[in-house]
Amino acid sequence: MKIYLRILQYARPLMAFLPQYLLYTVLTIFFSIGNFTLIIPLLSVLFDKTDKVPMQAPEHLPAFRPTIQWVTDTFNYFFADVLTAHGKMGALAFVCGVVVVSVLLSNVFRYLSLRLLAKVRARVIQNLRRDLYHRIIGLQLGYFAGERKGDLLSRFTNDVQEVEISVVNTLTAVVREPLTIVAFFAVLFYMSVKLTLFTLILLPVSGGIIATLAKRLRRQAKLSQGTLGTMLSVIDETLGGIRVIKAFNAQAYITGKFEAQNDLYARTSRRIDNTRDLASPFSEFAGVLVVAGLIYFGGSLILGGGSDLEGASFITYIVLFSQVLTPAKALSSSFGNIQRGLVAGERVLSVIDTAPVIRDQPDAQILPPFAHEIAFQHLSFGYGDTPVLHDINLTIRKGQTVALVGPSGGGKSTLADLLPRFYDPTAGHITIDGHDLRTCTLHSVRDQMGIVTQESILFNDTILNNIRFNTQATEAEVIEAAKIANAHDFIVAQPEGYATVIGDRGGRLSGGQRQRLSIARAILRNPPILILDEATSALDTESEKLVQEALQRLMSSRTSLVIAHRLSTIQHADEIVVLQAGRIAERGTHDELLRREGGVYQRLSSLQTGDLIV
Repeated sequence: MKIYLRILQYARPLMAFLPQYLLYTVLTIFFSIGNFTLIIPLLSVLFDKTDKVPMQAPEHLPAFRPTIQWVTDTFNYFFADVLTAHGKMGALAFVCGVVVVSVLLSNVFRYLSLRLLAKVRARVIQNLRRDLYHRIIGLQLGYFAGERKGDLLSRFTNDVQEVEISVVNTLTAVVREPLTIVAFFAVLFYMSVKLTLFTLILLPVSGGIIATLAKRLRRQAKLSQGTLGTMLSVIDETLGGIRVIKAFNAQAYITGKFEAQNDLYARTSRRIDNTRDLASPFSEFAGVLVVAGLIYFGGSLILGGGSDLEGASFITYIVLFSQVLTPAKALSSSFGNIQRGLVAGERVLSVIDTAPVIRDQPDAQILPPFAHEIAFQHLSFGYGDTPVLHDINLTIRKGQTVALVGPSGGGKSTLADLLPRFYDPTAGHITIDGHDLRTCTLHSVRDQMGIVTQESILFNDTILNNIRFNTQATEAEVIEAAKIANAHDFIVAQPEGYATVIGDRGGRLSGGQRQRLSIARAILRNPPILILDEATSALDTESEKLVQEALQRLMSSRTSLVIAHRLSTIQHADEIVVLQAGRIAERGTHDELLRREGGVYQRLSSLQTGDLIV
């Protein structure tokens, strides 16, 4: 129930629609009940029982009172008047006319309530999906390392859709059906207390069985939603690694993983459908059982003279009670449907409720423009219980290029990721001009940095929009940035030039072309601080030369932190820092480190130039 109410909060402000929806619902129920209560006068006319109506009718039009008696007296007043003035045929026409008007009004108000509910449904899903997206955008990188992309996609798509189908769409049942049942029973109690009390005997039993079915549905739904997330992850990995799958003849292997999850999802879905579909037939059987008992009990009272209901009233009572079965059946079915939606809603809300670890402090300040130096002071960091960096002390002055080198797993990328606050250190500080980055807003910190990574992250958009990403640059400025990045020539050779759509993750371009677009994007951003993470390691010789030239132009007059495995690309760095096992093993210029006998840098250089003697 708590999750259900939480989901409904996404329709805020509730008071903008709730009073109106309740009004439409009450009017729908009122005219719906009126349709069936008119059976009594209709049968009275048909079976020549109208002689009692004038005696039951009041002499004057009764004053308004919000009671069933007022409705009955008002109708009898007009019915008696028509019967006296126009006879039985006129009374029959009057009753038929009232039935038509009542049905029309009932359906008009039902349509208005559904129209209002459609607006609420759209608002709930829009707000829920928006909060989910905003939360995922705000979460730290470490969160995504522990989550499957397919499972997150499942929460965006299937889970949100399940909330819409199973929770929001059942608002009609949750709100209208209980009101309908209460209204019908109020009329039934008014007609006969004895019969109505008899009908209530089996309701708690059937309610308990339906509640048991709902609990079983909730357990099965949790397994089903988790299985679907895993299956989508397998699909995502298949699409992303299709080249490797085919190259290793691994189609059967990856298909086996998919089939296992697909079969499990099918089995759990079948169990859910079987359990959910059991609720409706059971409620219908229980209702028919009560009706049969009601007919027997009520008939015995009438035949034995123990009931004040006449034949027409008893038939109307049976018809009215049979109509209670429809909302009761809808309500029991909706409880089964809701369980799956509540599990989906719980999965979505669990992401929304995840608090970002990396976020602005309440009193965070704007980082002033970079002027002097970046300092890593006694810096340590670890992923969970796994330490990665230990007591790093490093200063990068404005305009300097500092390179990070060393064996894989030494902590180079981790150190670079700490600078834009993708992670925060577990000990020590990172300062820019004396300002601790944790006391500054994330936006102001990252606004002064440009990043070019080994994997070029591009979007399925035009070349122009990929370079202009998140800036207000003109087309002329984009072209100038592309020229500096050695990208202009290959761009104009494309079929539509700068308007060419480059496909998913830039798949229509070569690796060198994608990298040069990333550099052009960084050039256009014009940041004072650059982070280059293996920007040329995955390129061929010709592409590397073009990219390296572009990088040299990009780093000109900027402060740069460069991660490189190819030592030839960082020979002119102002300082080279060698990281090994999370610690600074050596530091100095290229020439100084080469002269250090037995040093890590000398060994790495020898391995790459082929001078190492084995």
